[in-house]
Amino acid sequence: MFALAAPLLAWYDQNARHLPWRSDITPYRVWVSEIMLQQTQVETVIPYFERFTRRFPNLESLAVASQEDVLQTWEGLGYYSRARNLHQCARLLCQAYGCQLPADLDALRALPGIGRYTAGAIASIAFNLPAPALDANIRRVFSRLLELREPLGSAASEKQLWEAAENSLSRERPGDYNQALMELGALVCKPKAPDCSCCPLRGGCLAYARGSQSELPVRKAKLAVPHYTVSAAVIQEGGLVLIAQRPQGGMLGGLWEFPGGKLEDTDPDLPACLRREIREELGVEIRVGEALGMYKHAYTHFRITLHAFACALLPGQSVQEAEGVRWVKPKELTGFAMGKVDRLIAQTLQA
Repeated sequence: MFALAAPLLAWYDQNARHLPWRSDITPYRVWVSEIMLQQTQVETVIPYFERFTRRFPNLESLAVASQEDVLQTWEGLGYYSRARNLHQCARLLCQAYGCQLPADLDALRALPGIGRYTAGAIASIAFNLPAPALDANIRRVFSRLLELREPLGSAASEKQLWEAAENSLSRERPGDYNQALMELGALVCKPKAPDCSCCPLRGGCLAYARGSQSELPVRKAKLAVPHYTVSAAVIQEGGLVLIAQRPQGGMLGGLWEFPGGKLEDTDPDLPACLRREIREELGVEIRVGEALGMYKHAYTHFRITLHAFACALLPGQSVQEAEGVRWVKPKELTGFAMGKVDRLIAQTLQA
């Protein structure tokens, strides 16, 4: 591969976007930004990053915070395991590393929520260590530079891409080099209609030379995305509404929701599904009343259509507050971290 660093860094010095985590570079801010940028676009991350770092300006403030506070500050950004890992990691760092991120690639990779890419990004950007990084943008750039025909995600393509990232790495400015590759993928070497006329690397790009840039990268055939129908119970009593906390280890772990669940083949209809779910979750019987709304949402690997219903406990039934179960006033729902759909239901209830 021809020498990438000089033309790429010259381009980056002229074209790098002004982003909040670049204006004040600290290991903590680099770490938070890289975790937030996992599977999320830059424009989406910016306001969340600014809000999060105002609330938790350093490792110490994040480590002493409650999980509820962390999740609520993160709310809306999605992929909540990232927030839980940040919180867990902050506490571990304050116990084992004096509230500092280690300037060591292997030590970084051993931390919760930090994989090979994130470790390389933090090591190079925060500590100027010669560590390669490989995100979606960089994969696309190298796939075209090499005219790689192996599908992204395959063992063969991963091996070639990591080798290319390692072999082309700038030893003097590794952090800027990795960011320059990311920036090139975001601004020039885009997924569709790459702007090759503005690319500083086109002279060594095999795809550009052969006119195949729009065909690359090769992707694996997508599997059909499953769809689930879900019901949720808005159970009210005495001016209060019942909410439950999701298990810590599962999807949306630690967030609060209106209890319910997925429609099964054995359920004759949605009210029957909801009565069964509440019986299984809370051990009580409910009356299912009017529909409050229908909500569609797409997660990474599946989609849902959720139907919310106004519900009430049947006479003689009761649910006592316990860990993970609360009766709250509707106006108090803003104080509980929720996923997107449950927040929409809460807003409907408050309105």
